[in-house]
Amino acid sequence: MSHTEIEITAELVRDLLRDQHPDLADHLLRFGARGWDSQMWRLGDDLAVRLPWATQSADVLLRKEHAWLPALAPHLPLPVPVPQHLGEPSERFPRPWIVTTWVPGEPADRAPATRAEEAADALAVFLTALHRPAPEGAPVGRGRGGPLADHAEGFAAQLASATGLGLIPDPDAVHAVWEDAVAAPEWAGPALWLHGDLHPANVLTADGTFCGVIDFGDLCAGDPACDLAAPWILLPDGAADRFHRAYQPTADAATLRRARGWAVLRALGGILIGDAGVHGRPGGKPTWGPPAHTSLRRLIATAR
Repeated sequence: MSHTEIEITAELVRDLLRDQHPDLADHLLRFGARGWDSQMWRLGDDLAVRLPWATQSADVLLRKEHAWLPALAPHLPLPVPVPQHLGEPSERFPRPWIVTTWVPGEPADRAPATRAEEAADALAVFLTALHRPAPEGAPVGRGRGGPLADHAEGFAAQLASATGLGLIPDPDAVHAVWEDAVAAPEWAGPALWLHGDLHPANVLTADGTFCGVIDFGDLCAGDPACDLAAPWILLPDGAADRFHRAYQPTADAATLRRARGWAVLRALGGILIGDAGVHGRPGGKPTWGPPAHTSLRRLIATAR
C-alpha cells in the first residue's frame, strides 16, 4: 500500500462536511473501518462518509460508485451503500470522497453465515438480480471479470508464497483445481454487471444469513464466474449446491469450472492476508484466514 500523507481524523471529516454539505456537519460522527482503498466514518444513524486513504486508485473507485451504483441499487434484493453526495477535492483534502447510505450488519469474516439454506438463497437471489447485461460504457474491472488465464502469474506467486509459509498442505491439489479452471472455455455471453470483490469482509450478516453487500469499488462488466466464486468463500458447508439451483439462469459447466479458479485465487489471497494478520505484518487481517482455508478445503474435495 501507498498510504496518503494526510491524516484522516474526525475533525477533518467534519470540516469537509461543513464546507460542502453543511446540513450534515452536525450529525454524530464515528470511525467505522479502514479498507484497502478507503476509510469509512459512520455519520448519524443512516449515512457513512468514505474517503480514499491508502491507494491512488481509490479516487477512481469512489467516483465509479457514485456514477453507477444509484441506478443499480433499486433492483438489488439486499441493501447496498447508495451514494448520496460526492465531495470534490479541495485545499483541505485534495481527493474526492462520498457520502453513502449506511448498511447495518456484521462482516462475514467476523460473523459467518450459519443458516445454510437462507444464506444460499439470499446470495443466489442477489447475484441473479445483479448479473444483468451491462450497458455500453460500463466500467472495466481491475483484472476482474476477464480471462482467468491473465492471473496465472499471480496464482503461481500466491501458491508459492503460501506453500513456503507452510499454509498449504497439498499444493498439487490446489494446482489441479486451477489448471482445470483455466482450461475451461472462456465466457462467450454478454458482459454482465459484477460486484467484482465478493470476499467475506464485503458481505454483511445478521441472524445467520446475509443482510447486505458493501464496497462496490470493483463494480465492472464481464464474466459472471468472477462473482460465482462467492458460494465457495461465503456459504456454510453443503450450501453451494442449493445456491447453484437457485441462481438463474443456471450456470453452465464451463462457468462453474472458471468460478472455482476465481475461488482459488480468492482463497489464496485470504490465506496470505490472514497469516499476515496473525503475525502482525502490514496489511494483515487475521479474520480472513479461516474462511479462506475452509474454501480451499472445499474446492480440493470437490475436485477429487
